[in-house]
Amino acid sequence: MDKNFKEEFRQIIKFEPPLYKQRHQFVKDLVEKYKPKKVADLGCADCSLLWMLKFCSCIEVLAGLDICADVMKEKMHTLSPLPVDYLQPSERSLTVTLHHGSVAHKDPCMLGFDLVTCIELIEHLEESELKKFPEVVFGFMAPSIVVISTPNSEFNCLLPGVMLYRHPDHKFEWSQAEFQSWALETARCYDYSVEFTGVGHPPTGMEKVGFCTQIGVFFRKYPQTAESVQSEKPMEAVYKTVFKAVYPSLKDEKYLQNAVISEVIFTAQIIKHRLMSKREEYSDDPERKSKFQLSMDCFSDYLGKLVVEKTMEPFVSGNEVYIPLTTIFSFPKVNRLCGTFEKLCKLIAGKVTLSSDGSAVMFNIEHENEDN
Repeated sequence: MDKNFKEEFRQIIKFEPPLYKQRHQFVKDLVEKYKPKKVADLGCADCSLLWMLKFCSCIEVLAGLDICADVMKEKMHTLSPLPVDYLQPSERSLTVTLHHGSVAHKDPCMLGFDLVTCIELIEHLEESELKKFPEVVFGFMAPSIVVISTPNSEFNCLLPGVMLYRHPDHKFEWSQAEFQSWALETARCYDYSVEFTGVGHPPTGMEKVGFCTQIGVFFRKYPQTAESVQSEKPMEAVYKTVFKAVYPSLKDEKYLQNAVISEVIFTAQIIKHRLMSKREEYSDDPERKSKFQLSMDCFSDYLGKLVVEKTMEPFVSGNEVYIPLTTIFSFPKVNRLCGTFEKLCKLIAGKVTLSSDGSAVMFNIEHENEDN
C-alpha cells in the first residue's frame, strides 16, 4: 500500500457513532433478535454495556465480571434501580450482579447463561489466561451464544498515533486470518459454529483491510445437558460479588399487591365520581330520582366494548356507595394485573374497605356531603 495513501487516511478516519457505541449496538441488536433471558458480560469494565442491556425487556438476569474491581465500583451505581422503578414496577423481574474475578477461572455463578459477551477482552489476556479462556467460556459456561470482539490489526495502519497496539495493556492484536483461525479451532473443539462480522467500516477502496473491530458470533450446536453442567461444576466459588441489585417487579407479590390496590382504588374512585355526577342530574326531579338506575353508558370511556351485566352495576344506599368488584375486574388494567377474579379478591383482602359480603368496594359519602 502506498505510504502517502495510508497517511491521507490516517487524518480522516473518524467513526460515527463512536466505535464503542457501535459494538454495544451490535450486542443490543443481537439481544433483540434472540431474546436471551440471562446475559453475562465478561470484562464489563465501566458497566456501560450492562447499563444499555438492562433496558432490554427480555433480559431477567444480567451479570458482569472484571479483573479490576475499582473500575466496576466507580460506575456500578448506574445499575441500581431508580425511584421510578419502585413507583411503576416492571412486569418482568431483573437482577443485576457484578463479580470480581478472572475469566481464566471457573465459578458456578456463571452457569446457565443464554448469551455471554466478551467485548474487547481477549487482547488484554496473558498467554496463560488466553489458553484457559476457551475451556472456561465454551466448555464450562457453555452458553447458547458467545460474542467476542477484538481489534483487527490490519486496520491499525489507518489509525493516527497507533505504532504497535491500540492500547498499552493489549498483549496482542490479531489480523483477520489469525482471529478466524483461533475462533474456528475453538468452535470445532467445543461444538460451536461461528460467524464473522465486525463494526467500523474501512474507507471506500480499502475494503480488504476489513472492519476496525472484528467480531465472532458463536452458536452452540447442541443443547447442554444437566449432567454435563453438574460434572463440570466446581465445589467452591472463586469470584467475589461486589454489587447486586434486584429490581422491583410485579412478579414479586408485595409489589403486585401494591399495584393492584392502587389500581382498584383509582378505578373505584372514577366509577364513584361518574355515579355521583349522574345521581345529581336526577336530584331535582323526585320522580326520576326514585326511579334512578345507573346507566353503564357513562362508563363507556373506561369499559370500551365490555358487556356489563345488571349485577355489576354500582349503586348508592344511604350514605354509602358500592362498586362491585366484578365491575372493577372488568377494567383491562386490573384484569391484566390480577389474571383471575380470585386473585383480585386475595390481593385486596384487608387492604380495601369492602361491603359486608366482600363483593364490592364501599365508600362512605357522609363527610363528602357535609363538605359540599
